Amino acid sequence: MSESTAVVTPGLASFVRSLKTANSVESSIEYFISLLKRRQIHGSRPCAIATAKLMRHVVAKFRVTDVVRLIERVQQVGQRLIAAQPKEIAVGNIVRRVLGVIRVEAEEDRDGETSGFSDAGTESRPHTPRETHTQRSGLSSATSTLSPMRQNGTELLDAPIANRSPDDLFTLGDEGLHRPPLLTSHTSYAVTYNGPVATSMFNLLSHPTSTAQSPATTPGTRSPISRSLSQHNLAQLNAAKDLRAEVITGIEEIIEELDQVDDQIACYALDHIHSNEIILTYTSSVTIQKFLLKAAGKRKFTVIHAEAFPNNHHATHRTVVGSQKEDSEDDMTTENFQKPLTAAGITVILIPDAAVFALMSRVNKVILGTHVVLANGGLVAAAGAKTIARAAKMHRTPVVIVTGVYKLSPIYPFDFDSLIEYGDASKVFGYEDGDLVDKVDVENPLFDYVPAELVDLYITNLGGHAPSYLYRIVSDHYRSEDTNLARLE
Repeated sequence: MSESTAVVTPGLASFVRSLKTANSVESSIEYFISLLKRRQIHGSRPCAIATAKLMRHVVAKFRVTDVVRLIERVQQVGQRLIAAQPKEIAVGNIVRRVLGVIRVEAEEDRDGETSGFSDAGTESRPHTPRETHTQRSGLSSATSTLSPMRQNGTELLDAPIANRSPDDLFTLGDEGLHRPPLLTSHTSYAVTYNGPVATSMFNLLSHPTSTAQSPATTPGTRSPISRSLSQHNLAQLNAAKDLRAEVITGIEEIIEELDQVDDQIACYALDHIHSNEIILTYTSSVTIQKFLLKAAGKRKFTVIHAEAFPNNHHATHRTVVGSQKEDSEDDMTTENFQKPLTAAGITVILIPDAAVFALMSRVNKVILGTHVVLANGGLVAAAGAKTIARAAKMHRTPVVIVTGVYKLSPIYPFDFDSLIEYGDASKVFGYEDGDLVDKVDVENPLFDYVPAELVDLYITNLGGHAPSYLYRIVSDHYRSEDTNLARLE
């Protein structure tokens, strides 16, 4: 079959190519949703990459400069993606990261606008005016009938005016003075009188001079308290500038982080792997492979690799056949996992899952990958990881989890069962035994929930962290208003 007529298997590569030729954003969203539902894109890394590139496409095609509407648009798309495949928590993590980028850019733009606005409006702050003799005379005379304290204060400044009789004060037609009308419940001194307004008894002697108010500004808006902007005004400030370029730059940084996360994690390998150690690992992943290969450059150690029956054991035995099957970017075949390690001089021992507990007493360290890390320090990993972690706890063997920050979720595991995905039961018990199948219920969980007390250390692209410290990383990467993204209405 020629290349032009070759059938392309739906997956991450085909989805990324479709974004370049998509006619509409809605068609790309629906295509990604269908891939998630059919599990043609699965695994934390492929889902995270596809979500980040889809979010970049959504932001780039959004034609409205209003930040509030942009956040609502990203939230709506994120809710649809999460509803399509709730088990892929990495999808929600990337959507929350994008929302955080938008909010940060909006806040930085708002701070720049408000700082420039406050610098330009410093004349509204209370200060002692430099008045002439005529201005002080008029001020003290006009306010003497309303405030005895004001009159007493001004007598010290203008003795000739203060010594005049009350009849003389109201007959100064040359100075343009007049007695203000009496105040009622329906009138306001600030509106009827054009002079300075005494807003507080403490500001009587240091009130700004009266200036001509613009038609759109009332005397009350001259107060510095009214300079504080409401949330509605901040939204209008953010809408005045198109932040899509800055947001797209932030999303590209997330995509770049996804490409470099394994290499960044591998930089910490020499700090945690020592010579002549025996390390047990479970499932083959790119993150674990690069981590061990980095240490193999300067250290000699032994790796015991469990085969992960029944969902990953076929990849383990492909070494005998010699064939290779293309798996997702997050998982590798055991053949691809072992060849680089053996070529680097590492001894690799392949064992069945049942032999893990028997060999755990000889193991110095357990290194596991993960599907997602939760905010309480627990994790969701491949089925069988909890058994290995419990065996390590029994033998006092440290358990180290290598994972990227993009797998860290702000969600708390209130319902453990909702995090577990189940696969094909025929891998555990064949349907050819029909009589027995009708009498038993067979389940094949693809993941296990490992509680935080079974984990000793997390190694991320930001360094090593204890499980109790993960809340800090969550607060640095996610906003609290975006935590319950799936529940937004």
